[in-house]
Amino acid sequence: MAVPKRKVSRTRRDKRRSNVWKLSAPAFSRCRHCGELKLSHRVCPNCGYYKDKVVISKEAD
Repeated sequence: MAVPKRKVSRTRRDKRRSNVWKLSAPAFSRCRHCGELKLSHRVCPNCGYYKDKVVISKEAD
């Protein structure tokens, strides 16, 4: 049976148990034009604006 050769130190054990490795949720920001939540540096999926300019026209829908 496999047995550890050395005792795992408190530091190594605690680093493994820490929450450092968890992924964080993406940061959302408000669209300047419509106020909907959107990802930063992306075109707003609701109104199609990016930096106060129309990038995607919603007229065709």
